Amino acid sequence: MTDDTYETLVIERTGSVLTVTMNHPPLNLLDRTLLPDLKRFVRTVAADDTVRVVVLDSAVQDFFAAHVDVGYGSDPEGFAALAAEDSGFEGLLPLQHLVASIRALPQVTIAKLRGYLRGGGNELAMATDLRYAAAGETWLGQVEARLGIIPGGGGTQLLARSVGRSRALEAILTADVYDTRTAELYGWITRAVPAADLDRFVDEVAQRIGSRLPAQIRAAKAAVDPTTAGDRLYDDLRTEAAAVAEVYPSPPEIEQKLEAALADGMQTPENERTLEAFLDAR
Repeated sequence: MTDDTYETLVIERTGSVLTVTMNHPPLNLLDRTLLPDLKRFVRTVAADDTVRVVVLDSAVQDFFAAHVDVGYGSDPEGFAALAAEDSGFEGLLPLQHLVASIRALPQVTIAKLRGYLRGGGNELAMATDLRYAAAGETWLGQVEARLGIIPGGGGTQLLARSVGRSRALEAILTADVYDTRTAELYGWITRAVPAADLDRFVDEVAQRIGSRLPAQIRAAKAAVDPTTAGDRLYDDLRTEAAAVAEVYPSPPEIEQKLEAALADGMQTPENERTLEAFLDAR
């Protein structure tokens, strides 16, 4: 499957494995360009029964996917517009819909992680089946509490499923960034891999899984995560959406703080590398 019309995605195929590389510098910001591209790709690959594994990667140095564009913090109508082409999974927020759609794919999805992924970037990675991170070169977090809200792209549900209730609450309410050693200990990622070995390791895992019969892959996913037998993720995402509505749109003082942060250089690579300290200094 190839499609040259994506603005922000580069797609390469090796046998039954499809690698989708996000290339939306300088941050791979989940905005009105990257998010619709990802949604359209997921809709397309869902119907391609020749693809057995999808690997999600980044071409942007130091960033897997930074987070959702913070400009939407004061633009709820613009944020809602990101769901213009969504179908199914009614009642979900735009990023929740992408997360639910990725989880529902018949293929095995793998995130190859390097650099920073916070907020929506972390939620995007959490939607995948397997997550392999470059040890010492990957940092993950849910930054939303520092922005006056809570995760609204599946973070509350997917983190709790992976790391448990107390660690999910810790990550959400401290809004700290986590290194690969801690993330691996928590079960946030599948495995931390030496950075120099990450590409080879993910390729080997993808090719090995890609050699399985499609029926094996579907059966394994159905057994582990029984989406056809009452999995609650869709219902739980709607619960998250209702909770987000209690804190979004943000009150005026929070909106003013975010506008000032954007004017001072938030969403630039220099400040995004130390985002927590940058926001705390405002």
